[in-house]
Amino acid sequence: MTRADWLERHAFLQPLARLSARIEEAVDRLAPPPAAPPAFDDYRDEYLAGVPLLSSVRAPVDLEPAARTVVALVLRLAAEPLPEEIASKMRALAAELRDEREPAAAVAHWLRGESEFTTASPGLLRWLGWTVLVRSLRPVVAAFARWRDEERWLRSSCPTCGALPAMALLVEEEHGRTRFLSCGCCATRWRYRRGACPFCEKESHKLEVVSIEGEGGLRIDWCEGCRGYLKTSSGRGDQELLLADWTSLHLDVVAHDRGLERKAASLYEIDAGARADDAGARAD
Repeated sequence: MTRADWLERHAFLQPLARLSARIEEAVDRLAPPPAAPPAFDDYRDEYLAGVPLLSSVRAPVDLEPAARTVVALVLRLAAEPLPEEIASKMRALAAELRDEREPAAAVAHWLRGESEFTTASPGLLRWLGWTVLVRSLRPVVAAFARWRDEERWLRSSCPTCGALPAMALLVEEEHGRTRFLSCGCCATRWRYRRGACPFCEKESHKLEVVSIEGEGGLRIDWCEGCRGYLKTSSGRGDQELLLADWTSLHLDVVAHDRGLERKAASLYEIDAGARADDAGARAD
């Protein structure tokens, strides 16, 4: 299924898709510089201790060049005509960054969760920031995937940036299906225990499934213990599309209506008062 097909079937996502495409086009024009992979062997002890790569002291990844692109992106979009609600937030965010003595450093530390920088629009800055960082970090994420031993991680948080997973992917293998968690921030995927809740991490807590009719193999897995949920793809179809998070925001509405809790941060805020039938999803 193509992006166009998906949006035709889910017309309520089209405004977000248009805004997302506009942001992606602006990032293309700014061409964020690729980050250089660090010396992973220097990071080995931290990795084994559960320290995410971007928090490493021994093998630091320089995010400031990409953060300069984030600042440039905000300033550019603040000067462009956008839907008024977004436009006002963009202008306010641009003003906040102009008030910073070193805005790129502030953004880089904020995206790592290490900054005292505050903003009235954290969701917007998170969206713009990680849209740029995903591009910049691609060579790092790819090299890290080749280096790391998945059996040595098996943690619920992302090995690259430390975020909780936004989604999961089931992959058919010789002896059954393996579950990979997918980071909604840096786009890293990592292996995790099939039956365990990635939020409370208790094997004894049974995962329940909410099947979604006609949604390309997407479903909702949720934990009886903590009521956290994870949108999960069965591995069919275009995984780049289905694991993009924003393409399945209607599943978040279904989960919310069932009293479930999204544990991972979202780059795409939704109206908590929205109804599942407005979003066009039906749960079995």
